[in-house]
This record gives sequence, structure tokens and C-alpha cells, in this order.
Amino acid sequence: MESKSMKAVQYSRYCGGAEALQHVEIPIATPKKDELLVKLEAASLNPVDWKMQNGMLRPLLPLKLPFFPGVKDFKPGDKVVSMLNFWKGGGLAEYAVVPLKTTVKRPPEVLPEAAGLPVAGLTALQAVRDVAGIKLDGSSKGVNLLITAASGGVGHFAVQLAKLGNAHVTATCGARNIELVKKLGADEVLDYKTPEGATLTSPSGRKYDVVIHCASNITWSTFEPNLSTFGKVIDITPTFKSFLASVTKKITFSKKQLVPLLLIPRCENLALLVDLVKEQKLKIVVDSMYPLAKAEGAWAKIMDGHATGKVIVNI
Repeated sequence: MESKSMKAVQYSRYCGGAEALQHVEIPIATPKKDELLVKLEAASLNPVDWKMQNGMLRPLLPLKLPFFPGVKDFKPGDKVVSMLNFWKGGGLAEYAVVPLKTTVKRPPEVLPEAAGLPVAGLTALQAVRDVAGIKLDGSSKGVNLLITAASGGVGHFAVQLAKLGNAHVTATCGARNIELVKKLGADEVLDYKTPEGATLTSPSGRKYDVVIHCASNITWSTFEPNLSTFGKVIDITPTFKSFLASVTKKITFSKKQLVPLLLIPRCENLALLVDLVKEQKLKIVVDSMYPLAKAEGAWAKIMDGHATGKVIVNI
């Protein structure tokens, strides 16, 4: 590596959106123990990125500004997929220091778009397999699952993983993405802007055993009549209000539960997702790609909240 500096994108204050991003040249970081220095090919943006910029997680994860969003079994030249720490960032740069514990090898069959797997794919896997209890070996036939915002980053992975488990999947999305979500495997698809979509009513009259809630602004009163007797709603973007509601339902012994999900990234889970992509059992839907020089466009796209699949920045 000849150069000791690299191009990167940072922000130096909270809020400001895409216009607050700055293109800078900074020294290449030096990895510490249990870290790797990688040359980036692609990075994926997630809603948590702009939410951190807006200060939504400031009480829990205060940032050290300026902030750059974004050796064991490895050898120089290995292709990898890695999840960066939220509070350290660094993905929007030519090089990044990544933690070994959330880094796996990327086989040649898997393209750089695999950058879209770490946050969204891991969240979907944790929701579908670990919380909903869907077994990916196809033995979960008879489980009725609803996935809201099924064409989004987490949602489109959740649909595919649930179908690997042979669950019956009802999905919601915008009208323009209905055919895509059907191709991903959903058994029933609702346009969220129609009366049926707004009430989450299953076209076949099913009650949902599990809801993987990837959207926003849907109240418990909308979910509750659509749940089976012991149905539960998994909220992938929980707020303080949803945590409070979850506790309330537990202490009142409610049969129907609200489950806030906090991502726990595990290396073996990331490796599983990469293997599924390699085996063509899991597809990464890419909404759009931007060069690093136009990272502001990617940032604005993810803030808009209507991306189909993943937004990727090519380095």
C-alpha cells in the first residue's frame, strides 16, 4: 500500500442530512488487535446511519466528531464481508478498519453488493429464525407470517428467509414493488395504501402467528385483531414506547406479545448469509448504486425511506 492517506466522507455536526456530508482526505487508520485493515469495494447504507447523524441515538451512543459513517483466518488479498461498529463507522472511505468478530470471507461467486448483507440481512435472520422460530430447513410449514415494508432492506431478506423455512408469507409494500415481492416468494402481497393494506387484512383470511414489522407508524390496535391467539409482533426499529408496551404486555400476561428486536451481530450468522447468496438461495436486491464522490445522493436516498432493497456506495 503506497499511499498513507485516503478519500473519505464524514460529518462534523449532528443533523444536516446529505448536505452536511464532507469529502475529506485523511490518514489511513492502523488496525489494532482483533481488527483488519481492508480496502473497500462497496459499502451499504442503512436507516440507522442517518438516525445517528440526527442524534436519535445520542443518549446511548454519543459520537466522536468528526464521524466517518460507514489476523486470524485471513491473509492479504482475501475478499471479505464485514459489519462495522455503529459508533465507530468508517464505511464511506477507501480503507476501513473492521472487527474480526464480524468479518467473514467472501467467495468469488459473491459480488461486492454483499455489502448489503451485514445490518439488513443479519436483522432479518435474527427476526425470522431466532425470534419468530422459523427453521430454514423448510420444516416450518403452517406458520403464518406477515412482513411489513417487505420490499425494503430488511423486509426483502425476511421474505426470502421465511420462505426457505416454508412459512406462509403475507407481505405489504407499495404498488410498484408488488411483483418483485411476489418473485421473492411472498404468498400474498398487499398494497399498503389500499384499505386492505392499511388494515393488514390477509386476502385468504389468515391470522398471523408472527409479524415482522419493518415499517413505521402502524399501531398495536392495527396489528392486534390480525394476530392469532398467541401471535407476536417483532419490531425491528423499537422505540422507548414499544419497549414500554412490551413490558406491559408481559407483566399483564397478555397472550399476544410485542417483541422489540435489537441486533446482535454474530460472525456465524453473517457466514450463513454469504453461503446462502453463494448457493443462490438468497438474493440481494439493489435499489441503486452511487460512487463515493456522490455519497450525498445515497444518503438522501436512504433518508427518503422508499428504497427498494439496498442502497450501495461503490468505492
